[in-house]
Amino acid sequence: MRPDSLWRAADFRTLFTATALAQLGTNVGYVAVPLIAVTALDAGPGQIGVLGTLSTLAFLVIGLPAGAWVDRMRHRRVLIVADLVKAALYASVPLAWWLGGLTLWQLYAVALLTGCATVFFDVGSQSVLPRLVGREHLVQANSVVVSLMAVGNIAGRGAGGGLVQLLTAPFAIVVTALSHLGSALRLIGLRRTPAPEPAADGPGSGLGAQIAEGLRHVLGNRELRALAVTAALNNLGFQLVNTLLPLLFVRELHLPEGVLGLFWAAGGVGTLLGSRFARPVAVRVGYGRTLGLAGLCIAPAGLLVPLIGGGPWLFVAGAGWLLVSFKTGVDNVLGVSLRQRMTPDPLLGRMNATFRFLLTGALAIGSALSGLFGELLGLRPTLWLGGGVLAVAFLPVFLSPIRSRRRLPEVEAAPVFTSSAAEPVTSAKQ
Repeated sequence: MRPDSLWRAADFRTLFTATALAQLGTNVGYVAVPLIAVTALDAGPGQIGVLGTLSTLAFLVIGLPAGAWVDRMRHRRVLIVADLVKAALYASVPLAWWLGGLTLWQLYAVALLTGCATVFFDVGSQSVLPRLVGREHLVQANSVVVSLMAVGNIAGRGAGGGLVQLLTAPFAIVVTALSHLGSALRLIGLRRTPAPEPAADGPGSGLGAQIAEGLRHVLGNRELRALAVTAALNNLGFQLVNTLLPLLFVRELHLPEGVLGLFWAAGGVGTLLGSRFARPVAVRVGYGRTLGLAGLCIAPAGLLVPLIGGGPWLFVAGAGWLLVSFKTGVDNVLGVSLRQRMTPDPLLGRMNATFRFLLTGALAIGSALSGLFGELLGLRPTLWLGGGVLAVAFLPVFLSPIRSRRRLPEVEAAPVFTSSAAEPVTSAKQ
């Protein structure tokens, strides 16, 4: 093991294994929850759209204040509580099914409340990572984390489809609940760190002012703004497609649930490959150039996805899905590393929350639009709309200064709020 290896850091190993467990559960649930609605509760396109919207609505409602709250909290505690809440909520689904009382309204409530817990978990984990590994190892750490998420997509969604066929969808959710419980128990081993020192009372120290500061940091920077818009469009396109896939596979194509899981797992393969290629290619070609070229050369493959059908067309669409997911893996590693390096420590929580608000808000909007267009236009036109959005999502980054950036930026001076003054004090960080 190299002296500078990430795996020498015990806290990073703890976060990694906890995230692995959580990702397994999340991806099994990603397959099982909409299939419960379709197969057990006879949901239509509009109801599936509502379910998908509720699962991400929390980022629109509490995403921005969550960043300011997380900046004031102990990140370890935030992560543990979020996992425990999700474990309890998911466990309620098979219990209600066993008692004969499961309804769409309960699924809606579970989707909404687990979304709230996910807000805090995601913002907390992205904010704690630079503290665990140091900013000089961010690209390597993000590559590992994105690779882990991709493996979770492959294993969790592939296994999720099989578990639904074997156990029925409600009981497959048991795996999701146990995985989040295991993640919470693992996170107990994370080193305790003091809560960030809160800003002193005074002008600019309130919650609203801190949220506004995070928004200005992201939207006022051309590069951060381009990263946010491209990622939001990408999420919108993915969700326009993803929301209706359970209906397409089960009702129109009459394929077993396991095939849907394998199709989604193909996206995980693409994300994994993209995350592994991102860092070595960026070192040779340049970080911004890699993002721009990946978009220009690969994003148009999104137009293959709506061709999904029986026989060879399933494989054509699967290839398109793998390619756009490959681009997503590249974007996740390099885009997240860029935005973390462009953000001083005191703003990390709010920056991550702002991105999550925009990116996952796009998922909520995509779910709602997918359900609406699925009812009004049908499944196929909605899939073509989603594929078209995926094909052009790269343009904001491609047309921005990021395209010419060869290296990660140096860490800029950080505004640090002290307990003795409400105005920021600048301290240089290298």
